[in-house]
Amino acid sequence: MRTLRPALLAASAATCALLLGLTACGGGSSTTAGQAHGHAPASSPESRTSPTASMPSKPSMPSTPSTNGMDGMDGMDGMDAPASANGLSADRDGYRLVSPDARLPSGAPATYRFSVTAPDGGPLTAFALDQTQRMHFYAVRSDLTGFQHVHPGMAKDGTWTARLAALAPGAWRFFASFTPDAGPGKGTDVVLSRTVTVPGAASSPVPLPAPKTSATVDGYTVTVKGDVMAGMAGMAHPLAVTVTRNGRPVTDLQPYLGTYAHLTAFHAGDLAFAHLHPTTAVNGDHGGPELAFHAELPTAGDWRLFLQFRTQGTLHTAALTLRAG
Repeated sequence: MRTLRPALLAASAATCALLLGLTACGGGSSTTAGQAHGHAPASSPESRTSPTASMPSKPSMPSTPSTNGMDGMDGMDGMDAPASANGLSADRDGYRLVSPDARLPSGAPATYRFSVTAPDGGPLTAFALDQTQRMHFYAVRSDLTGFQHVHPGMAKDGTWTARLAALAPGAWRFFASFTPDAGPGKGTDVVLSRTVTVPGAASSPVPLPAPKTSATVDGYTVTVKGDVMAGMAGMAHPLAVTVTRNGRPVTDLQPYLGTYAHLTAFHAGDLAFAHLHPTTAVNGDHGGPELAFHAELPTAGDWRLFLQFRTQGTLHTAALTLRAG
């Protein structure tokens, strides 16, 4: 997850905003990864109890869409797409995501082991804090019905271990988002990924829900305000999100990863990665009802966004569909 760079922040002065379609999903601690679009998967216990300090960060750049569904992934069983800035490669700027795990079991909690090699070929062990964490790890199913965001632990030799909730059978892409704190790439935002197969009888791809302006998750209604920016993909635009409950404004949002809401986007079909930068200042457990973001989605088409926010110690995850112009 990466903060927007100064040039993108300047572009956000545009007076128009994106129109975001929302669809409900049951987030929080009681749902399971890999279910249908109407049921958002749970984040890990670590995600629900992360500390709340540090600043938000910048997105990577999504790429050209492919077809939606299980066969829309570039390379299976750990194979990868060419290097690019959209998170769809295991290599970028001399950094490489390495893992012995190309297949993981279904139906039970799984462990994914990986490391990052530096441009000199050795293991990278120095990582800067980004939104209170040194590594953000995402597991996303190819039809966007499965999503997990966890924060793995690193051994002294640079080996990371990500503990995941049960994965549904099918094709998945695993993303590692980090900032090196040493070497030639120090301070550079990097997102790398590899594909993973979960064996079993995979269900048919679930079509992406149609965009809507609001949705309800765990009793909270999330509403987005803005206008469609036809033909303006590739620029940063302001995005306003309002959170209510039973028709009343919610003002008790608690900090999560140093912000009041965490928003990550994946492009339908190819799963290109983008992080949407939160701009609302944090003031204790008093967030809401309005949340502000800078949205930078360079590629036109449908995106699936995962909005995470915390109330009364519970993390809620809402799945949101956006159509970028």
